[in-house]
Amino acid sequence: MYPGAVMAARNIIGIDVGTTTVKAAVIAPDGQVLDRFAQSYATHRSGPNHVEQSPDDWMRLVSQALDHFAGYEVAAIGMCSQVNTHVFVCASGEALRPAILWQDGRAGKVAGELDSGISDAQKEEWWGSPMPIDASHAIARMAWVARHEPEIWGKTRYVLLPKDFCIWRMTGDVSTDPISNVGLVGADMGYIDGVLALVPGAADRVAPIRDVTGVAGTMASGPFRGVPVVNGTMDAWAGLVGAGAGREGVAVYLSGTSEVMGISSRAVRPSEGAIVFPEYQGLRIHAGPTQSGGDAVQWFAGVSGMTLAEMAEAVAATPRSQATPLFMPQLEGERAPLWDADLRAGFLNVSRRTARADFCRAVYEGVALSARHALEAVRQSADTEVGLIHCGGGGFRSAAWNQIRADILGVPLKTIGAAEPGVMGAAMIAGIGSGQFADFADAAARLASAGGGISARSPTAAIL
Repeated sequence: MYPGAVMAARNIIGIDVGTTTVKAAVIAPDGQVLDRFAQSYATHRSGPNHVEQSPDDWMRLVSQALDHFAGYEVAAIGMCSQVNTHVFVCASGEALRPAILWQDGRAGKVAGELDSGISDAQKEEWWGSPMPIDASHAIARMAWVARHEPEIWGKTRYVLLPKDFCIWRMTGDVSTDPISNVGLVGADMGYIDGVLALVPGAADRVAPIRDVTGVAGTMASGPFRGVPVVNGTMDAWAGLVGAGAGREGVAVYLSGTSEVMGISSRAVRPSEGAIVFPEYQGLRIHAGPTQSGGDAVQWFAGVSGMTLAEMAEAVAATPRSQATPLFMPQLEGERAPLWDADLRAGFLNVSRRTARADFCRAVYEGVALSARHALEAVRQSADTEVGLIHCGGGGFRSAAWNQIRADILGVPLKTIGAAEPGVMGAAMIAGIGSGQFADFADAAARLASAGGGISARSPTAAIL
């Protein structure tokens, strides 16, 4: 526990710097959400495979969230954020260029070059599975900047993740955590020398590693000056834990900008398509993050001139038929389980009978099918059968889409309507770091299913 924590003030703040939105909440010790904040920021697509954001936008909204919560007594603040999104910063903490988002595929060529020189046996020794170096891998991003923007690389002091950038601004202290640095950190929770050696100078530009539930520093200013900020981790890991994966054998499905499948299991059966996170406080999470989920739905709603609500209504009112096409949702490549930045989306089996509502249903089905594809890889990696999936995130607000997912996955879905999973996971981390919870199992028992709104969906049909 941080020695300066104010234990009388047991409320905690969870902050999730997501792909499109900063989400935050003040959460009471019993899991009740006392207040919420959510504001979105812009994503810029300046060229083929180029997807960027302004790091200053994240910090602006984090500050707004904390100002919004002024007046609450708070014991600690927990953070999580999107990864693999990378910020190249100078020694003073200023971003040298826009952040390169996890969806950005510009480093695909250099990633392939790096990956071709590494055997599957070496990958399993480093990461526990034959995970490829893809366009979103930190070492590929470093190699790309070093090659194409040498003046930026020369000024770079640290390559940071979004939450690490924000915590530096909030506290004046620089750190990162072992879970977020996918592909850079090994089972011993330290940097992998062999990976960093792939790019000259990479080892000099990584931040010091601190424990996920360790205190990164204290707020330097603002309404919560002096309150400890707990280091936190990536949004997917925090979200999986926040939705229930703090317990062994639990399967979780997160739906936001992308779909993320996860299973908590200490068993490991290497699978090429899944990520195996290092074991942490008795938790080993296997994950399959796809590239497009809610992002594909947002895209289709935009190009078809519909709102998300209208799209959901159209699907609910239009049953599946022979006019329903097959949609492949790889709008900007795919992560799990294919790891190919060059894949692109498409509709198949479109006929004269295909109407707009059929396209809407196809988009829902295509995203669900990609989730099933990822789940199969995760299930193999975790060597675990799945009989129930705990679900969370904004993508589960549509009852029609939830039923489609249950039908495609072939197992019941339990949707938890509490705080956003990433925010809840960040709050759990803050609670552990401030000494309110003993561990993740304790935090999960007290917070994970709080807030009610639990619904279940059982499969009614097979969609293939």
